[in-house]
Amino acid sequence: MTAWPARLSEVVPRRNRTLTWLLALTLAITALLLIWPGTAPLTGLIVPLLLGSLLLGPRQLPWFVVAVMLALMLAIARQPSLSPRTVLAITILYLLCFIVLVTSFRRSQLGVAGVLGESMLVDLRDRILSQGTATDLPGGWLLESALRSAGGTPFAGDFVVSTRPRRTGRLELVVVDVSGKGEQAGTRALQLSGAFGGLLGALPPGDFLAAANDYLLRQNWDEGFATAVHLSLDPTTGEFEVRNAGHPPAAQLEAGSGRWTVHQAEGPILGLIEDADFTVVAGVLRPGDALLLYTDGMVETRARDVELGIDRMLGQADQLLRGEFEGGADRLVDALGSHNDDRALVLVHRRRA
Repeated sequence: MTAWPARLSEVVPRRNRTLTWLLALTLAITALLLIWPGTAPLTGLIVPLLLGSLLLGPRQLPWFVVAVMLALMLAIARQPSLSPRTVLAITILYLLCFIVLVTSFRRSQLGVAGVLGESMLVDLRDRILSQGTATDLPGGWLLESALRSAGGTPFAGDFVVSTRPRRTGRLELVVVDVSGKGEQAGTRALQLSGAFGGLLGALPPGDFLAAANDYLLRQNWDEGFATAVHLSLDPTTGEFEVRNAGHPPAAQLEAGSGRWTVHQAEGPILGLIEDADFTVVAGVLRPGDALLLYTDGMVETRARDVELGIDRMLGQADQLLRGEFEGGADRLVDALGSHNDDRALVLVHRRRA
């Protein structure tokens, strides 16, 4: 039993095995078309063509499409008659072959098959989402993040990155809103999330936004700007610092008074001007307090400006977070904001002893 896979690997290299099986399937369907030309449907060749577009790499796919087209030519020559319906089916098949060829040329820029390329994007998306929640905070803390993209697509221009450098033990977290929305901003978000994740854990809190600004300026993107809010929190004492780069301000719930305080730190949008300065707002999260960091999709719509949106968000937070902070980030994101814009929110809560 073990000799068969070894012999198969010698005859057909692993990288060509999928192509071999697809060619065998194409030959089998072509044989049926040649034996029973009036009965077997020409559209049967769509099956290997579709599978090839999903499974073959950009180097193999064009040659496989040519093979399918040759098989189709042989099958056409055996047709007893060419009715208008048959001509239409042939036209559609050749059109599909052309579409797959164009797709293979576009994939050559990435160099991977369709299914593999999609899995790579999904993996990158999952990495972005996983960077948003630090799992090693002390038991007295709750950290939640929620993200929704415009139109409900898996990719968004809003993202969250968090880390706890071993040398300080602090929570370093940044909420970023990349220019654009949905898939248009998703590719830039993929790149920035990795870069910001490296900067966030390697630099002192006061240097992060300046370094992020320099990084964006070096990219020379047509829409090369982003807004961000950076939180640096000491989980032991509850002391925190917030720095802002053209982003909606952080909001703190003071459990003692039940009131919300908006922390208006100032700073320019990232990627627009060099040598930018970012002011800092310092505070303390005491037991029972909470802090909200969010993007403008949560508070801004065409019919409402940011200030009114913040007031509405805090009013909803009073209701949705009353007595229960678990799952609060998801509840707030689902209840607020525009579904035509990306939305992200981070909830940091210090539990009572």
